[in-house]
Amino acid sequence: MSEQYDLLIIGGGPAGLSAAIYGARARLKTGILEKGAIGGQAFTTREIVNFPGFASTSGPILVKALAEHAKGFGAEIIAEEVTSVDLCGEVKQINTKKGHSYQARAIILAPGAQPRLLNIPGEKALRGNGVSYCATCDAEFYQDQDVVVVGNGDAAIEEAMYITKFARKVTIIVIHDEGIVDCNRASAEKAFHHRQIEFVWNSVLTEIKGDLEVAAVVLKNLKTGELTEMPANGVFIYVGMIPGTGFLKNQVELDKCGYIIAEPSMETSAEGVFAAGDATVKYLRQVVTAANDGAVAAVAAERYLEEEHSFKQEIMNAETPVLLAFWNPANSECINWLLHLEALASVIEKRVKLVKIDISRKKRLAQRYKVEEIPSVVVLNKGNLLRQVTGEVGARCFRLDDSKLAGLIENHYKNS
Repeated sequence: MSEQYDLLIIGGGPAGLSAAIYGARARLKTGILEKGAIGGQAFTTREIVNFPGFASTSGPILVKALAEHAKGFGAEIIAEEVTSVDLCGEVKQINTKKGHSYQARAIILAPGAQPRLLNIPGEKALRGNGVSYCATCDAEFYQDQDVVVVGNGDAAIEEAMYITKFARKVTIIVIHDEGIVDCNRASAEKAFHHRQIEFVWNSVLTEIKGDLEVAAVVLKNLKTGELTEMPANGVFIYVGMIPGTGFLKNQVELDKCGYIIAEPSMETSAEGVFAAGDATVKYLRQVVTAANDGAVAAVAAERYLEEEHSFKQEIMNAETPVLLAFWNPANSECINWLLHLEALASVIEKRVKLVKIDISRKKRLAQRYKVEEIPSVVVLNKGNLLRQVTGEVGARCFRLDDSKLAGLIENHYKNS
């Protein structure tokens, strides 16, 4: 049998852990599915000095604190790899590599993204000890030292420029002929004329050397085949990122690179499904922004569940027809109109139930009934649409001829 949760989070990095803290604290039955070490990329980070409140800490220490915080509120961490999902319908299903299945009414997708590796000797062994994929995270550790940057796209060149604030010299390894780079021309020109930056053309990295930390790199000239060893204190690799979204094809909307497209509320294209962290389309991928995403996603998921519960109790299970009155308290036209509608509902109070929907807070219901203008009224019975009037014309219609609404409701009872 599938185990059921209120909220399931796929991914146990800072985004997923932050979401779990907020979800579990809201008394939702919350689970995190994580295939590897808790903490994601942050777990492999040697030192973190830009997370608010922590002047200096390590990735493992920070993510352990986040995990303990989440578990302290009751969140469950499940060591399983998600292989497929079905995100349609009210209850979502998650299937894992171990053959288990889990169900939840709300999902947060936080599978993270991994840097594309060169897969050369020394890269994995020295990751976090001189091999980095994030200048914002690690550049300051190379004050007055020599570093190598691999790559020539926008990210590589812009990050190389950032590293020059700290390093003595930055050498950029480029696979192309001299003068050819893949980044935008403005950044290229700045880099070409920067006194701390040098370029090595027609070359690739074949090995990273060092015992406990990076000491040197081995370069191969693609035209001559010549191997050259170059001293270096650090290596920054920018050959692309791979979002962990392979299992989400045809489930939520992704961009051309496979990143999840989400609203500011972190809601995805699938109802009841939210996203957070590095696997989303975003401007900055850092531990602090991932934690922020997780908090937003969890609060949005909690409100979604609350809204769905209220919808069932107040609307779907109502014994009488329901008037959904969509309004905005900031709109004076809406306030006057709502007072009129409340008076009408009081006359036929035993025959109808009035439910007021503040569209500024409950946009999902407005989207469900395609309400684009306010004030608007939707008349339902057991969730079935009886009548809908939208905007000022619809509002005037109700004011001018309330007998039509009353007659509609009375006819419903005569025919039932």
